[in-house]
Amino acid sequence: MKYAVDRIIEDIVVLENIETGELVEIKKYELPNEVHEGSILVKKDDVYTLDVNTEKERRESLRERLERLKNLKNKD
Repeated sequence: MKYAVDRIIEDIVVLENIETGELVEIKKYELPNEVHEGSILVKKDDVYTLDVNTEKERRESLRERLERLKNLKNKD
């Protein structure tokens, strides 16, 4: 399963299941040290690993959507 890091509150990380939107809270020490808001994690056999490629793709997709919205706003 893939999760996006929604937010980090002290030692708790709130993960969003990318497929279902379900939110899960997990202790920060259970995740890779490099985890940050927006990170994409893959859970396999109760181990979380970073998915840097999916994170880059999602960031680019969001950037493109924002650019399209800006262009629509400028046309009005």
